[in-house]
Amino acid sequence: MLNLSKRGSIMPASPIRKLVPYAEDAKSRGIKVYHLNIGQPDIKTPEVALNAVRNFDLKTAEYTHSAGIESYRKGLAGYYNNIGINIDFEDIIITTGGSEAIIFAFLTTMNPGDEVIIPEPFYTNYNGFAVHSGVKIVPVTSYIKDGFALPPISQFEKLITPKTKAVLVCNPNNPTGYLYSKKELQQLRDLVLKHNLYLFSDEVYREFCYDGHEHFSVLNLDGLKDNAVLFDSVSKRYSECGVRIGALISRNKKLIDAALKYGQARLSPPLFGQIAAEASLQAGDEYFTEVYDEYLERRNYIIEAVNKIDGVFAPMPKGSFYAILSLPVESAEDFCVWLLKDFSYEGETVMLAPAQGFYSTPDAGKNQARLAYVLKIEDLKHSVKILEEALKVYKN
Repeated sequence: MLNLSKRGSIMPASPIRKLVPYAEDAKSRGIKVYHLNIGQPDIKTPEVALNAVRNFDLKTAEYTHSAGIESYRKGLAGYYNNIGINIDFEDIIITTGGSEAIIFAFLTTMNPGDEVIIPEPFYTNYNGFAVHSGVKIVPVTSYIKDGFALPPISQFEKLITPKTKAVLVCNPNNPTGYLYSKKELQQLRDLVLKHNLYLFSDEVYREFCYDGHEHFSVLNLDGLKDNAVLFDSVSKRYSECGVRIGALISRNKKLIDAALKYGQARLSPPLFGQIAAEASLQAGDEYFTEVYDEYLERRNYIIEAVNKIDGVFAPMPKGSFYAILSLPVESAEDFCVWLLKDFSYEGETVMLAPAQGFYSTPDAGKNQARLAYVLKIEDLKHSVKILEEALKVYKN
């Protein structure tokens, strides 16, 4: 019998997508499913981006530079400089989604068996990227009662071993919606300098910070020229998930040079994706204002509404468009499956992502689920009603 590789065997399935067969079955039975399980916004992609692809007039769809189209990298550097992050276009490698940026960083900075410390709950696909790269994730737990604030630095210190090479944060956070403050990031800066580590920061939700809170980038922390590595993407900023364009950014020239070799091995990032992403830089402030206001309204509605449901608690997210709910059930995964398999309210049901898959610690988050408020208010209202009625039935 032929065997798979150990890596292939242990590669985790996405808890965000693992319930898809149940959702598809529900739809086949005529049930409408509200997808709050995945960060796929219903916000329109900028028209200028779509037009740029429609108007492509070259006769050959050629490879681009392995680091990405130079005009796009220069435009992206201009975007960062305009928001106070001073970098050169040569500090940027365009990647196939933010996912590839993270994989390149892991492969470039760590050997098989090395460790990266990540506050949990964390974006579940970090697990897959780690397995892909032979890297071990070491979780440090944040708690819903604290709004998922950064755990004390002393907890990080306890986890550092000779194999520790990096700390990774997502800011604003997916799945919690927490926004790390400048003070918290400075504490991490001091930690990584003390132990000679990299500080990775996934900042794809930068534009979505609420209630007067401002985003602070790791690239603006003093003294981290060689340590700070930023991951970015157009997926959520411009509602371009399918475009698959991200970026790996660092002032560490050796890191960028090494990561570019991986870029050369995959030849080039997607041509049409880069065309759309570069055109999106022209979208203007009015696009972000409209999108921001829409997400703010959705957040305010959904968090207030779910907290009125008996037994449900969700801290108010400071950023992104996700929230973690504590549910009055023993197993949120069983409940989420039941919602799709056995329950409907007026011919409709809702799909959530069980939060246990966002933790590495066994049984952590077992009664929690993540929701993404990426649907219009009317759909969110239906979803909340369904969730409320479902919990009444499930308890019995």
